[in-house]
Amino acid sequence: MSRLAAIFAGGRARRFGSDKAAALVDGVTLIERVAARLRQQCDAVVVVGRTWPGFETVDDAPRPGLGPLGALAGVLAYADARGFTDVLTSGCDLPDLPVDLAAMLAPGPAILVGQPLLGLWPAELGPRLVDHLARSEDRSMRAWIDVAGARRVPFAGAIANINTPADLVAFTAGDGDD
Repeated sequence: MSRLAAIFAGGRARRFGSDKAAALVDGVTLIERVAARLRQQCDAVVVVGRTWPGFETVDDAPRPGLGPLGALAGVLAYADARGFTDVLTSGCDLPDLPVDLAAMLAPGPAILVGQPLLGLWPAELGPRLVDHLARSEDRSMRAWIDVAGARRVPFAGAIANINTPADLVAFTAGDGDD
């Protein structure tokens, strides 16, 4: 089995007010913190929806503007074409995600309760997701989770989600750090 990690980083960060992927925690960008956590449990890491130095970029599919489902469809196609069996996904704004996330979610499809971007998805689901995007007006992660039959895995702890500058301040102050 070969597992790919995908960091979704194509959002506009309206609530944050600037590029939150580049926000620093102890001198390390949020996106690099997420990547470090994912590298411990995957064979490769890519960034979806934007370019980032040092990472291969994957485009949304079947086109831009479809939100997280477009990012997921793009990375599932990428993974399947390169022989990865599944994809572990995360947003770029989850700096303390569990280093055993893949093990918690296996086998996929599965998501962490309360964090639908933290998922484990079989690469073979890509065509089914593209079909869902073509047929459904509901482009929410929740709708896709239901269509895919993804398990919802409970998690007892809290995972910091940096959506605003105040969230970043609280995290760096130790309210959500390791």
